[in-house]
Amino acid sequence: MKERQRYNSIRRRVLVVEDEAINREILSNILQSEYEVTCAENGQQALEILRGEGTFSLILLDLLMPVMSGEEMLSRCKADPALAGIPVIVMTQEGDAEVTSIRGGADDFIKKPYSMPEVILARCERIIDLYEKQSLIDRTETDPLTGLYSDEFFFEYIRRFAQADERALDAIVLDIEHFHLINEICGREVGNAILRKIASLITEELEEHFGIACRLSADTFYICHAGMEDYRAFTDRIESGMEELSLSGARIRLRFGINRQVDRSLPPEQWFDHAKLAEDGLRGDYTRRVAYYDQELHEKQLYQERLIRDIDRSIADRDFIVYYQPKYAIQGDKPALRSAEALIRWKHPELGMISPGDFIPLFESNGLVQKLDRFVWEEAGAQIRRWKDAYGRTVPISVNVSRIDIYDPRLEETLLSILDRNGLTTGEMHLEITESAYSDDQKRLIEVVESLRGRGFRIEMDDFGSGYSSLNMLTSIPIDVLKMDMKFARNMLKDEKSLKLCGLVMDISRFLDVPVVAEGVEEEAQLNKLRDMGCELVQGYYFSKPVPPEEFEALIKKEQTG
Repeated sequence: MKERQRYNSIRRRVLVVEDEAINREILSNILQSEYEVTCAENGQQALEILRGEGTFSLILLDLLMPVMSGEEMLSRCKADPALAGIPVIVMTQEGDAEVTSIRGGADDFIKKPYSMPEVILARCERIIDLYEKQSLIDRTETDPLTGLYSDEFFFEYIRRFAQADERALDAIVLDIEHFHLINEICGREVGNAILRKIASLITEELEEHFGIACRLSADTFYICHAGMEDYRAFTDRIESGMEELSLSGARIRLRFGINRQVDRSLPPEQWFDHAKLAEDGLRGDYTRRVAYYDQELHEKQLYQERLIRDIDRSIADRDFIVYYQPKYAIQGDKPALRSAEALIRWKHPELGMISPGDFIPLFESNGLVQKLDRFVWEEAGAQIRRWKDAYGRTVPISVNVSRIDIYDPRLEETLLSILDRNGLTTGEMHLEITESAYSDDQKRLIEVVESLRGRGFRIEMDDFGSGYSSLNMLTSIPIDVLKMDMKFARNMLKDEKSLKLCGLVMDISRFLDVPVVAEGVEEEAQLNKLRDMGCELVQGYYFSKPVPPEEFEALIKKEQTG
């Protein structure tokens, strides 16, 4: 303690309450080497000093004093929230008074007469140190805004309880939809009021049922709750309580993920990971507010974790295979092979062929898709070179550029390096950017696309019409090709709406003076209709499904032999 005091250059303040002048002087001489000492002659004077002269780290209190005794002063201090946290050492020569004082709230005692200065200093130091450490613990134990536990103490208490009690427990995650927007639109005071209200409602719930809670982050609450059959009443109470707030028109939507009867063989953090997985499944679903973690979700989680764990090894072992789907020009006398699209496939050594619908959205959500993109770019660059050497012609290949790639400052350098190693030009590798990427950071996207086009790359907007684009974006962001979403071609002969939308896309392409690639063409009637509408390029099962390189070569040979 002495070393810490000297390091911080802080002299703790000690209040000596003693009616005999000689004793006050003795104590002051003992303490002043380490502490700033203030003296009072009785309990009444001491209370006035405590309430008017700032913070004290310790009170040394005599019991037998005029005006106000030490016992009464001790009682008043412990009843006053502003003073109750100051430790008290009682000074007495009567053994019976020691027990009474400790029961009254004193923390230690010193026997009179004061014949051992080292003992007095040691006891003062120990008590101050204990209280300062406890004060730090108290401040970190709870969230200052809501009064709920901090996450560290929350999980520690759960671990202790799980070891001592066998009752069923449920893990609940409560999250606020778009909380950051509430803060931005209504202000942080409103946001804080929402958080405090939710904490209050949770606390009321846990007064009736066993459980503890914490605020994990800005708008996420974790609740360890004794098992209940039906949580509708609980969630209804919290949502009804939120309606009482005046929130300047802000609409609050809560999401609840519940992991029933948690597996005690797992660490508590994983209980809530499972509940969070269920809660995450409610994002964008406005028909439900509560989701339960079940065996299906558990198996899905294990499957996804397996895919995430295996991606690096599968890239190294070349379990990923790049397939190619041809694109044909259809406006001449007969369809002509013009280019191809690179599509990734995963032939897992243990799980077999894995659908791209299983791993691509997963890797897009956690950023791992960037590794796949680079693998595809490398493979496509090498494949263009091989076909160019073997058949004396270039078959341009379109590769996907994900949203996360747009923010990579080395994107252009990486692409150019691949082309350089394979002796290719930028015109031989086309870049497909999904339409959803155009709705993110438009300024950044414009900068990247303009730079890439300046290098000679051909930019294709993929999945045009799938729900994100706007005409304003098309006029501000440069593109070279529109790839019409496949659902239009597939449905164009089934309903009038899809047919008219196909026509609209063709009108837009003519206005922008860029060609259209129609995806998903499977029938000759669709092909003929698109040709009549002025579509230049077609991609789909009518010509070929995506195939590995060796099968694609048969299409190149067929093209050459006529």
